[in-house]
Amino acid sequence: MLRVLLTGFQPFGGESINPSYEAIKQLDIHRLPCELYVMELPVVFYEASRLIIDKMHEVDPDIIIMVGQAGGRKEISIERVAINLDDSSIPDDRGVSPQDDPISLFGPTAYFSTLPTKLIVSSLHEKHIPAKLSYSAGTYLCNHVFYSVMHELDVSQKNQVHAGFIHVPYETSQTLYKQHHFSLDLNVITNAIETIVVSCCESMSV
Repeated sequence: MLRVLLTGFQPFGGESINPSYEAIKQLDIHRLPCELYVMELPVVFYEASRLIIDKMHEVDPDIIIMVGQAGGRKEISIERVAINLDDSSIPDDRGVSPQDDPISLFGPTAYFSTLPTKLIVSSLHEKHIPAKLSYSAGTYLCNHVFYSVMHELDVSQKNQVHAGFIHVPYETSQTLYKQHHFSLDLNVITNAIETIVVSCCESMSV
């Protein structure tokens, strides 16, 4: 059975929840065709990437799916590119706010996701879940973790591992006092993550 490492983030920016991990907690693991490992990552530069890389080497997954919140987006965003740049507009949960810093002094400018990104979008559309390909994971923690994992897979010569990043919008309760912000019901986000895991597993089983 395929092993899948699935990660979300703790709340940040004054929010009381982070839908990336709240949705993961709702998953029915018995519906998934894989052995699932779940992690909640801190919104802390360097620590978050260290924790997920340590877990990656511990469980030796076939697939790594990282999920984060992108408040303001209007769909599930399937990220295609991680760039070698930390440039934070807000501090992390320990007050760190890197500016124009490379994530790795020795890494390439960018890495591409190795998840079946177009298949994922198609599978989500079949369930009438709003989704699209995205070519910018930002320059905050989400991109930092995405790039760090892809770089570790590269230097560790684990190129057989499929990995990538997914951004989810706000969950509905987060937008009660935010005008003009799109949101999705938490159950829809959970359904989307389940669909993504299944799509990735099926693509590796072909």
